[in-house]
Amino acid sequence: METFNKERQAAVSPDQAIVLLEEGNQRFQLAKKADRDLLDQVNKTCGGQFPFGVVISCIDSRVPVEHVFDMGIGDLFSVRVAGNVINEDVLGSTEYGCKVAGSKLVLVMGHTKCGAVTSACHGVELGNITALLSKIQPAVNGVEKPGGVVTADYIEDVNKLNIHNAIKEIRDRSEILKEMEMNGEIKMVGAVYDVCSGAVEFLDTPVA
Repeated sequence: METFNKERQAAVSPDQAIVLLEEGNQRFQLAKKADRDLLDQVNKTCGGQFPFGVVISCIDSRVPVEHVFDMGIGDLFSVRVAGNVINEDVLGSTEYGCKVAGSKLVLVMGHTKCGAVTSACHGVELGNITALLSKIQPAVNGVEKPGGVVTADYIEDVNKLNIHNAIKEIRDRSEILKEMEMNGEIKMVGAVYDVCSGAVEFLDTPVA
C-alpha cells in the first residue's frame, strides 16, 4: 500500500478519512495487515509529508495508533498525551496538521482502562500529574457516581465524556480548526479503543 502524497491527500474527503481508519482497524482486528514496504515509504516521504488525519490519543503503550489503524509512514499525525487531554501544544500541533499540512480529520481517541482517567476519578495528586489530571476533572464532575462509588462502568462513562469535552475544547479554543470544520474542510470526531479486543468504537460527535 502506497503512502499518502499530495494528490492522494487532496482527493480524500473528511468522511473518506474516517472510512480509511475504520477499514484499517478492521484489518488490525483480523490480523490482515496491508502490504507495505516501510523502507520505501521512508524514502518516498523524506522530501515531505501529506498525512490525511490527526489523531490525538493517550500515551498508553497498549494503544499504538499506526498499528491500531494499520497505517504506514506518512499517513497520520499522532499527538499523544496522557488522558488525551487538550492543551496549547496539542492545539498548535493539530492546527499545524490541518491548516498547514492539509489533514482532513481530527480524531480524539481515548481507550478503555485508561490509567489517567482512572486516577482522575480517584482524585490522585502527584507532582505534575496533578495538573494534567485536573484537565480530566470536568468529565469526572459531569458523570453521576452511583452510590458514591468509583466503578468500572463509571470510569468508562467519564472516559467518553472526557473525549467529548476534548472535542468541545478544541472548538472553543481554536478558531482555525472551528472555522475549517464549519467550512467542511475537516471533521472532528471521537473514538474509544478497546484494549482487550483491539476494536475502535467511533462516537457520535456532532458539529456544535
